[in-house]
Amino acid sequence: QVNLLESGGGLVHPGDSLRLSCLHSGGDFRTTAMAWFRQSPGKDREYVATISWLPGVAFHADSVKDRFTISRDNGKNTLYLQMNSLKSEDTGVYYCAARQPLKPPTTWRSEYEFWGQGTQVNVSS
Repeated sequence: QVNLLESGGGLVHPGDSLRLSCLHSGGDFRTTAMAWFRQSPGKDREYVATISWLPGVAFHADSVKDRFTISRDNGKNTLYLQMNSLKSEDTGVYYCAARQPLKPPTTWRSEYEFWGQGTQVNVSS
């Protein structure tokens, strides 16, 4: 059974940076496409970024492009989301998600079989 554990959330001011982490266990992280989603109060869970197990293949939502960067460290079984120039609209619970091994990355929430419990990010002045 795959388990995902997010960390790194917190309360920051607009313009600040945060780095989220997601520790993957119970499966083969090296061949697993991963993603970050987020959910703000009263809104659906939305796609933020996804990364393949293949080197150099990653995608970001337009709303976070040039501010957020998804990355992975296969030696540590860990997924990251570096968030810079944070805005109030980035506030929400951030979830890490994993597909079954050897599946390609996707922006579709329903294609991810495994989810973490989420980590709260609050951006406020």
